[in-house]
Amino acid sequence: MTAAPSPVVADAGLVRCPWPKNDALYCAYHDQEWGVPEFDDRALYEKLVLDGFQAGLSWIIILRKRENFRRAFGGFMPEKIARYTPKKIERLMQDAGIVRNRAKIEGAVLSARAFLAVMEKGPGFSQLLWDFVDGKPKVNRFRSMRQVPAETPVSRAMSKELAQRGFKFCGPTIVYAFMQAVGMVNDHLMTCHRHEAVQKLTGKV
Repeated sequence: MTAAPSPVVADAGLVRCPWPKNDALYCAYHDQEWGVPEFDDRALYEKLVLDGFQAGLSWIIILRKRENFRRAFGGFMPEKIARYTPKKIERLMQDAGIVRNRAKIEGAVLSARAFLAVMEKGPGFSQLLWDFVDGKPKVNRFRSMRQVPAETPVSRAMSKELAQRGFKFCGPTIVYAFMQAVGMVNDHLMTCHRHEAVQKLTGKV
C-alpha cells in the first residue's frame, strides 16, 4: 500500500491510517474489514487469491472489482474452482470485470486444489495459517508507515509452506499483506482509531 505523508482525518473526526486517503470505498474497507481477525476457511482462501491478483497492482483496483471477482468465481467456493476446465478459464479471460491475467486465474484453480488437500488431509486451512501466529494476532505499535515492513520472517515461513503445498501467488510480500488484512497482525498505526478497536477484537488490550 502507498504511504501518505500524514494520517487521514475522517469527516467524523476519526483519524485513519494514511493509505485509504479520502476514497470512500477504501475508507469503508479500512474501517470495517482490514485487520479484523478472520478464521473462516473459505473467506481466507478468497482473500489469499485476491491478494494474489493484486500482485503488481494496487489493492484499491482489486477492491473495486471484488464483487465482479465473486460473481466470476462463483462465490470463491474452492470445491467449484478446483474443477475449472480450460474452457472455463478462457471464459474468465474474456471477463472485463476482473483482472484478466491467465497465470493468476490458473493460480486460483491450483490454489483451490491445494486448499481442498489441506482441508481433506488436515489440519484445515484456517488452522494451518493461524498456527504461524500461535492462534492469536500479533499487535504491532507502529506510528509511521515507514515502520511497517513489507514482509517478515513469519510471512516468509508461511509463504514457503503454502508454496510447498501447491498454492500459487503466495510470495512473502503478498502473504504479509494478507496477514495484515485478515488480522493475523494488527498494523493499524497507533494514531488510527481502528488500532484500539481491532486490538479489542483480539482480546489483547
